[in-house]
Formats: sequence, structure tokens, C-alpha cells
Amino acid sequence: MNISKNSRAKGTMAGLAIGDALGRPVEGLSAEEIRKNYGSIHDFLNKTPGGSDDTEYAILTGLALKKYGKLITTQDFAREWLENVCSQEEEFLGAGFSESSAIANLKAGLLPPQSGVHIHSWSDGLAMRVAPIGILCSGDLEQARRIAIADGQVSHSGEGIYCGVAVAVAISAAMSGKNYRESFEAASNSVPRDSWIARNIQEVRDIVLSNETEEVHTIADKLLERLCTHDYSFADLAPEATSFALAALLYGKGDFVRTLLFAVNLGRDADTISAMAGAMAGAVVGYDQIPDNWKSSVNEVQGSCLAFTRGMNPVQLGEELASL
Repeated sequence: MNISKNSRAKGTMAGLAIGDALGRPVEGLSAEEIRKNYGSIHDFLNKTPGGSDDTEYAILTGLALKKYGKLITTQDFAREWLENVCSQEEEFLGAGFSESSAIANLKAGLLPPQSGVHIHSWSDGLAMRVAPIGILCSGDLEQARRIAIADGQVSHSGEGIYCGVAVAVAISAAMSGKNYRESFEAASNSVPRDSWIARNIQEVRDIVLSNETEEVHTIADKLLERLCTHDYSFADLAPEATSFALAALLYGKGDFVRTLLFAVNLGRDADTISAMAGAMAGAVVGYDQIPDNWKSSVNEVQGSCLAFTRGMNPVQLGEELASL
């Protein structure tokens, strides 16, 4: 199937926003709680579905890329945060701890990489927002890696940055026509061999591929048992959430709906896991392979966390990035 770069870009941003909206109502629930309350999630739970900080921070990154292009630096990203985020007077509803810490650091005068050094620097806040980087750097995996690091240093360090790199590289690979498995392997090859996320990706590969004939809940439970970090207070650890999103990509086998439903039913940081999985799957399959009723629900963001994004269209932003 010949899928245009434009379609893959639109699919990336639509997939991110759909995953965000699909997972938002069950963020923080365990897989067991989801099964008890809903059986299994097959569609939006809200009549008027909307995304959250995942989509809005991706828009922040995308707008910075539109402004500065592929030569963007860490300092450029920090400037956009200072102008558009740190200046906000409204409450940052649903904001992640990593972003809140980075905002406080920037306001205090700390610039990257110091602004990204804090106790929540290993969260999934970077990995959730790098989809536009993968679009702009279609097929240029090293460029995607460099820009993801530049963006990440504003708010993250260490594993938080490695995981952002993995998602950006997977999308960059898919944008150039790589299939779901090749995009998964590109992500795997982009991170340090001795990192936490690298070990988790290996676990994902082993569990998903060696249990292909098992029921979906069996595969999910094995992943949750092996990769969840229960002795940390929050479910937004990047190595955990990113590896779950990559597991969904591998399990989905190039089927957008199959990928998203696997991701959201894992629970934990469900909106971010689903947003990352949706962005990667959307880049693989393109915009036309996403259900129309899902696409029609994510053409305008609410600005619930980042007020300046209110009314913006993430899919249109994807198109604009693809044309650069």
C-alpha cells in the first residue's frame, strides 16, 4: 500500500489525540479495575471525548518545530516554554510532575539542561510530546534523536530522554514507510544498551512474540507483571509507559484499532500509553486507516492544560510539519 507522507503525518497526530482521549477517563486505573468496571474498553467512554496535556504539549513541540525547523536547539525549545507556558496565569489542569518541575525551574532562571534535572525527570512527559519530531524528521533517525534530546533537556534527563528518543525514532522510521516491526526495532536500536528502557523493550519483544497464540488478557497480564513498577507512587515512569506503548505497537501488527485497544486496556498511565501507541500506529498505517468516528472527535483541543493551544487542530499541525 502506497501511503503518502501527508497521510502518515495526519495519522500520527490523529493517533496521538485519539489515544489521549481514549485513555483519559481511565488514567490511573489498573487493568483489573478496567475489566471490573468496563469489561473491556472498545470506544470512547465520554460522549464528548477530549485529550489532555499529552496532545497539548505535542502541539507545543510542533509549533516550535514550525518556527525553527530542523536546526532547532535546546535553547529554542526553552524560549518557547518561557513565552507560551511559563507565562500562563491559568491553572495547568492535569499537568505532569515533570512539566510542573521544569516550569518552576525555568521561572527560577534555570535553563536546559539544568531545568530538566529534578526528581521526576524519568517521567513519560517527553515521550508523550515528541510525535511532531518524528514527522519533521521523516526517515532521518539521527536527526529525530538529536531533536528529541534537545526538546527533552528542557524538562527531563536520563531515562526520560531515552524514552522520548525511542518514540521519536519509531515515528521517524514509520514516516519513511517502515512497518510496525521495523519501527519497533528502530526504537530499540536508538537507546543505550544498558538503559532501563532497553531492558524493558527486550522484555516486551520476548513476551509479545512468544505468546502470540495466547488470549489478549494473558499477554497483557504478563507484561504488567513483568514491567510495572509498584514501589513508585505514580504510573508515569517513562521506561514503563513507553515499553507498554511499544508492546501495543508490536501486538497490533499494523492494525490501528487493535493497537489502541490493547494500549488503553493496560490501564496505568493509560492516556499517555495510548497517545504514544496511537502516534506510532498512525504513522505506520496513515490517516485513512483510522476509523472516521474517532478522527472526527479530535480536530480541536480544549486547552485544558496549556491554554494557548485552545481551539488548535493537531491533525492540521501534522500536515503543516509534513510540508516543511
